[in-house]
Amino acid sequence: MTVSAPVHRPSLFGPLLALLAMMVLVLVAAVFLGVADIPPGDVAAVLTGHGSDEARSIILDIRLPRIVTGILAGIHFAVAGLLLQTITRNPLADPSIMGISQGATLAVTVFLVFTVYISEPGSNTLAALPLAWLPAIGTLGGMAAGGLIYVLAFRLDLGPLRITLCGIAIGAVLHAAAIGLIAGWGSARIEILLEWLSGSLYARSWTHALFLVPFTIAGLAALPALRRSIDLLRFDPTVARSFGLSYRKQFSIVLLLSCALAASAVGAVGPIIFVGLVVPHLARFLVGRHFALVLPLTIALGAFIVTLGDLLGRLLGQAEEIPIGVITALFGVPVLIALLRKIP
Repeated sequence: MTVSAPVHRPSLFGPLLALLAMMVLVLVAAVFLGVADIPPGDVAAVLTGHGSDEARSIILDIRLPRIVTGILAGIHFAVAGLLLQTITRNPLADPSIMGISQGATLAVTVFLVFTVYISEPGSNTLAALPLAWLPAIGTLGGMAAGGLIYVLAFRLDLGPLRITLCGIAIGAVLHAAAIGLIAGWGSARIEILLEWLSGSLYARSWTHALFLVPFTIAGLAALPALRRSIDLLRFDPTVARSFGLSYRKQFSIVLLLSCALAASAVGAVGPIIFVGLVVPHLARFLVGRHFALVLPLTIALGAFIVTLGDLLGRLLGQAEEIPIGVITALFGVPVLIALLRKIP
């Protein structure tokens, strides 16, 4: 009688512990380092409730909200990418490929280009622009794009691959419309538009972090209840239905969740590319394909990569900081190529 060897399942403990240690180091560096040179003793004093007014303002009103916003946005992008790759069964699916980022981009572009004239006719000043509305405007745009893809997908009875292609086509049209608006009417607002389009945590405040918190809590709280559905959505619809899954209903719920997470992140920080695409692949490479292991590592990696990328952008660019979207693009491409070569 032949006894089969037990199936070895990778442990989550080691990668998470290592990632936690690196995350602590990066967080400490992000708080202590920046364009403004503040002595470590002054930073420590601020963190213990003391310190000068200037140091308190820089640490508590600039660096900390920027770090928290980046952590939340990283979680959103990473989890949205994981969900989209799972339900479309496409390893290249992410918020930008599915058109969600482009929908948010078009909404923000329309808002920035035209609300100046509504606020102050005949003036090019940005002072009157209600920039606090940008996260909500971007979220609505991204959700609208996701809704359009959903309607077309089920009206035309598209499969996962065709849904992805539909998202690519819609995203291309929305992106072209946004670029056309910028070229035609956006000259007076080109600086703020380009900063947002590049994906940046510059000038992000507690308002942006608080905007993301409800989406983060609701999204992460929903995932345990959706675990079985997400596992089954990896299979062909016929197979999933044979296990008793209401395929269309569950697909719609998971798609809505991924759109909400991605659109809110794009609205708050702009389209930070490659995070939603690379992070799920990196998590699978470390712990395998079991969703219960991949999900927590994806959450941790999303927060870590965005925090690290923003820190590198600040340190390398100094006063003229490099947007995090540029950093993730530069490092994301070679990492993705290396992972795809190793993953069967």
